[in-house]
Amino acid sequence: MALDPGQFYDHALAAADRERRLPLARMTGWDISPFEPDGLRVSPLRPPVVPEPARHGEDPADCKICRERDEGIWFNDSWRLARIPGVGVPLVLMLYPRDHHDMADLPDDLAAEMGLLSTRIVRHMQAVPHISRAHVYRIGDGAAHLHLWFFARPQGQSQLYGSWLVVWDDLLPEYPADIADADAAAVADALVASHGGSRSPEA
Repeated sequence: MALDPGQFYDHALAAADRERRLPLARMTGWDISPFEPDGLRVSPLRPPVVPEPARHGEDPADCKICRERDEGIWFNDSWRLARIPGVGVPLVLMLYPRDHHDMADLPDDLAAEMGLLSTRIVRHMQAVPHISRAHVYRIGDGAAHLHLWFFARPQGQSQLYGSWLVVWDDLLPEYPADIADADAAAVADALVASHGGSRSPEA
């Protein structure tokens, strides 16, 4: 059984200083870190809050993602793919179920299709010239509606490897939107060819 909230907090505090600050992560010493360790400080560890605040869209009637079910660059009956604007890396795409599901309640048939779709999206993103890798992230603390992130790492930028990519994305200047739109369209067209679906929700 996992530690309860109080036990977890006490366990973590045992490694913290008098201000409840944990040591810097080992990751900050990696040569791909966007930060130099000198001058960095860890925020004080706050006590647990139970019950946790509700995520956006816990009630499907209030879910913004559900209201946007017909927005994106690729669609089929169950899924939609959208390009996320204003990012620093060449391309960030998001895959959503069109109906309201989270990861834990996703029906088995949709879960199986999610795996196949994810593989094909990665394959098509990595086929775009000058994109070396496409990384997939599922982070579910902000919204109750399932969403998978696909981040493209630009070719040759080895400092953007791995788990720091999303932080570098937030630090980089905005990538040219016209290029990202064209590359997103190429991925969507390839997905139509490999998986079916269409570029329009009405098709």
